[in-house]
Amino acid sequence: MPLLRLALLALAALVAVILGYGYFFARPSGPPPQAAAIGRASPQAVAAVRRLLDADYVATAEFAPFFERFKIAYPAEYEASLAAFSERSAAAGEIGSPDLLVSDAARALRQSRGVLAAKAGGPALDHIFEVQLAMLRTLSLVNPRLCANYLFGGESADFLNFSASHRKLVATMAMAGLDAIKDGAINRISRARPAPQDFQALEEGLRAKGLGTPEIEALLDGKADPSLDDEKMCRAGGTYLETLATLPEEPRRRIYGLAIELMARS
Repeated sequence: MPLLRLALLALAALVAVILGYGYFFARPSGPPPQAAAIGRASPQAVAAVRRLLDADYVATAEFAPFFERFKIAYPAEYEASLAAFSERSAAAGEIGSPDLLVSDAARALRQSRGVLAAKAGGPALDHIFEVQLAMLRTLSLVNPRLCANYLFGGESADFLNFSASHRKLVATMAMAGLDAIKDGAINRISRARPAPQDFQALEEGLRAKGLGTPEIEALLDGKADPSLDDEKMCRAGGTYLETLATLPEEPRRRIYGLAIELMARS
């Protein structure tokens, strides 16, 4: 595979994996049908939803540490995230779950400050991808189809059900992103762009771990191959992250850092 294409696809695949969490929770584009029918919610309705969020949702046992740390570190983004959730929910006449709230909060933080995570120290940067690998492994055991959708950035309402029964893992993922942003704001590490040989080493590592051309191309192209079943693609996704983790420290973190930067700007 030509090195330039390999480099671009490898980064695109890694960004897709990072964003998989957000894609599963993505809200439909445009206002909810209920909102279109009733117009803007009243201040009283918005305030009622916000009271519920403050009293119950942000206090959800698994998510409470994330929300507390988010509120302390970035109070403006915290308030804006909860205010937007309250307004949307009140306008729709339907309040989403705590799982949707933590996804919205993590996405808002990524969009406002996510680029800082690319400048985090090595351990904080590595941890983001360690948690991503844990997510893929868990999804592959629970629901291979859901795992494949996650891997290729597809949407699935089933992920909310998965999150509700795996909140500790989801909270760990959200916290990893927040911690990397905070670390990056302090350390401001500037890394070189990945070199062509970094991606060549990645492809060689994937083949050494038993992945064939169909799996590699499907993974890097970000398109499911109908000839490959969900379990095989889930394993390939896990192998992809495992292989990246075995690269030497400098090239690994160059790839991680650029992927995080691209993710934050997407």
